[in-house]
Amino acid sequence: MNLHDFYYDLPEELIAQDPLSDRSSSRLMVLDKETGAVSHKVFKDIIDYLNPGDCLVINDTKVLPARLIGEKEGTGAAVEVLLLTRKNDLKDTWEVLVKPGKKARPGAKIIFGGGKLVGEIIDIVEEGNRLIQFTYDGIFEEILDELGQMPLPPYITHKLEDKNRYQTVYAKHQGSAAAPTAGLHFTPELLEAIEKKGVDIARVTLHVGLGTFRPVKVENILEHHMHSEFYMVDEEAAEKINRAKANGGRVISVGTTSTRTLESVAAEDGTIKPCSGWTQIFIYPGYEFKCIDNLITNFHLPESTLVMLVSALAGRENVLNAYKIAVEEKYRFFSFGDAMFVK
Repeated sequence: MNLHDFYYDLPEELIAQDPLSDRSSSRLMVLDKETGAVSHKVFKDIIDYLNPGDCLVINDTKVLPARLIGEKEGTGAAVEVLLLTRKNDLKDTWEVLVKPGKKARPGAKIIFGGGKLVGEIIDIVEEGNRLIQFTYDGIFEEILDELGQMPLPPYITHKLEDKNRYQTVYAKHQGSAAAPTAGLHFTPELLEAIEKKGVDIARVTLHVGLGTFRPVKVENILEHHMHSEFYMVDEEAAEKINRAKANGGRVISVGTTSTRTLESVAAEDGTIKPCSGWTQIFIYPGYEFKCIDNLITNFHLPESTLVMLVSALAGRENVLNAYKIAVEEKYRFFSFGDAMFVK
């Protein structure tokens, strides 16, 4: 299976640069995974496609304001640091990306916020990433919230005026380097209406890593290496998912992150047990889904692992045809863009 099999042509002007003022007013393309038929709706119409007894699974991870701009001690040279993963075995230590890397040799110190936060490079690790140990007075999360910026994807060039617009309304557990963007379309009112209809809402957590934006660089996609991401599934979520399965309801995943979580932990019969751990699951056509039945997702980058995942569920030709229609109909693409429901 070749990388170019998942290519489509996208005009740059269709990449959404700003979120809509009303989250649930995005457009919604409904794709029938059996027939390939496409229809056009508004996102709040998603409630019409959810039935009593179904289980909607959302990812309640919270994005860290993980982009820090500082200066190198001694020279004052500007340095950008992007927090990737907290190292629990080393106090106040993170694996980070540093730009420019040549200013970040072990022993170098970087000053943030006039000294409110100081980071010392203590090691160089896989792929040139750095380990940085922070010192500060107070609570790290509060300092990060004050000094940090949202780590928007590289294709978004506009400044985000409101940090909360790159969070879902149900974001809870801080730890992501990127938002689970399919969830950005939901409002508290829409979620309440969905529950009133008799649909269970199960919360899982997967902390999205920057690997989600990493391009596939190998022509044979089977050679692609997925980065690890941490997930948690609690007892309540497992019970709701298993109840839907047992009673003939559908499991509808909000986003590729919820999908990867469920497919990582599901038994062969699709049931879920409470658990946590790290996943490197790579879902591409030919994959047999164990747990999820349907998917709410955004429109993803050409040749990305996310397009491959959607193609595994709905069929590559169906997905590429739907994307072609989305381009013709001028849908908005990527993180702040419109949504698709694979029914």
